[in-house]
Amino acid sequence: MKKNKIVTTEDILLKLCQSVSGVLSSATDSNVSYSAMVQKINKTSLKPDFGCFVLFDGGFSGLVVINFTAKAALELYTKYMQHMGFPPEELAIAHTSDEVGDVLGELMNQLVGDFTNKIRKELQTHITQNQPKMLSLNKQVILSVDTNLDRPQARRVTFSTENHNIFYLELAMDKTEFIQLEEFEVDEDENPDDILEKAQQKMREKEKTSDAKGNSDADDLLSELGL
Repeated sequence: MKKNKIVTTEDILLKLCQSVSGVLSSATDSNVSYSAMVQKINKTSLKPDFGCFVLFDGGFSGLVVINFTAKAALELYTKYMQHMGFPPEELAIAHTSDEVGDVLGELMNQLVGDFTNKIRKELQTHITQNQPKMLSLNKQVILSVDTNLDRPQARRVTFSTENHNIFYLELAMDKTEFIQLEEFEVDEDENPDDILEKAQQKMREKEKTSDAKGNSDADDLLSELGL
């Protein structure tokens, strides 16, 4: 008898951690890692110096919060902007700057988007997200999820930047399990460079076909004229 695979809250949290680490590492061209230990907490909260949060709904509902220290926020912002080609003298120097909030909000949007894509492919369910919100804080703010959770669970994971600055990810969601009934194949992510290369290859093949057809038509015309 086939043993059904079960995906729990911790498995979903792991997928989220992988999205956070993968997206931030790629965007900043640096190593962003997370702790192998997860902490059970009673409720999520926004904490100083910089808090970001986003709600998601659909196959299951929940809340993702990331609390950055000022140093962690500035490091990620600075490395992201430098990776994009901006010179250091044009960058903000305070974590309270609007530019820092805009960049962290964009990164939050990307990593949650990566997470929802993982959920769609690997759990075969669909969740949607709202626009991430960012707040510069000097004291703790308690956040509750504005959706009905029958058995809420909350977890906290510690992340570390390449310069050893710390930030924290918090996830609140309903206690749930996904049980695999049948085997299915998970679609692989396509590399953007591969997609571009395929498009360019098709264009080259189309041009060759067009040139060959043009030469053939010209030869037929010359033949008809007896030349």
